[in-house]
Amino acid sequence: MKKILLTAFQLAVTIALLFWVFHDPHQRGQMGAALRTADYRWIGAAMLAYLTVEVAAAIRWQILLRVQQIHLSLPRLSGLFLIGMFYNQFLPGGTGGDIIKSYLLLKETHRKAGALLAVVFDRLIGLVALVTITVTLISLRFDLLSRTPDTRHLLWVLLFLLGTSISALIASFVISGFKLFHYLPDKFLGREKLIEISAAYHLYAHHWFASLMAFGASLVAHLATFTTFLCVAYAFHAAVGVVDFFAVLPVERTITAVPISFAGVGLREQILQVMLSNLCNVPVAVAKLIGTMSFLVMIVCSVPGGIVYFFYRPSGVTERVHLRDMQREVATVEHELSETE
Repeated sequence: MKKILLTAFQLAVTIALLFWVFHDPHQRGQMGAALRTADYRWIGAAMLAYLTVEVAAAIRWQILLRVQQIHLSLPRLSGLFLIGMFYNQFLPGGTGGDIIKSYLLLKETHRKAGALLAVVFDRLIGLVALVTITVTLISLRFDLLSRTPDTRHLLWVLLFLLGTSISALIASFVISGFKLFHYLPDKFLGREKLIEISAAYHLYAHHWFASLMAFGASLVAHLATFTTFLCVAYAFHAAVGVVDFFAVLPVERTITAVPISFAGVGLREQILQVMLSNLCNVPVAVAKLIGTMSFLVMIVCSVPGGIVYFFYRPSGVTERVHLRDMQREVATVEHELSETE
């Protein structure tokens, strides 16, 4: 019931935001003009940039699996990765791809702990890299980002979410380092996930060079994502500085990661409208169009994962399994893992 209510809420918010973003006929006319005069060579460059994101993330994925002594054929490894990328774009919350990837990896390897810890640390190292980039860019461009009341409000939202992320990371380090999860009640919300994170920390801390390489791949992936948006901006002739534009992107990337609307649709356009029009002198219609076109580029580049999933069958699985059943099986394995710690 909770999931139905959350989905209904996200759908309502998405529709309301899309109406708010695109309801002005004058702005729609400006968008049409911008589309007609766009330099689509930059859209091609944006697609190449996002392919760089996928390559860097795939390298990170391979590094983390090798630490677990999980060796899959290149087609299987690539298939799992592409499926995860596809469903992280399309499923609400941005973590559905992790569930599917965990389930398929469990079926492929039959190594329960290794499969789960690789997926958990893949998400964690990506978060640490994004926090690092965000802190750096905010430090460089804090005055710019806080220039107007509207941008300042979004900056404070970003700082709240950033502070929450950093606090959660520090708390997980402390709980992991001192094994404090043993003192948490069995019914404590998130206890099993904390045990997973703790196990991942301890494992990958002993493979610090591989972890460092995975962190570097994460930095490349995030910066290539920013470059995807920048190329789209150049396609619409937005005269923006690289550092100033990159400083805006953590606001969009962080806030749209909160499952308010489906895949950040509508919210992305609204945030870029506020930030780019106020700070980079980008016309409102063009700023909205940058958000929409960038998302379309990411969708197009992620579509191969959906095609792969249609044909993909892990070893021993002969029929399609529903996401709810995948979640149930992954949760069971998570519980088993927590019981062994």
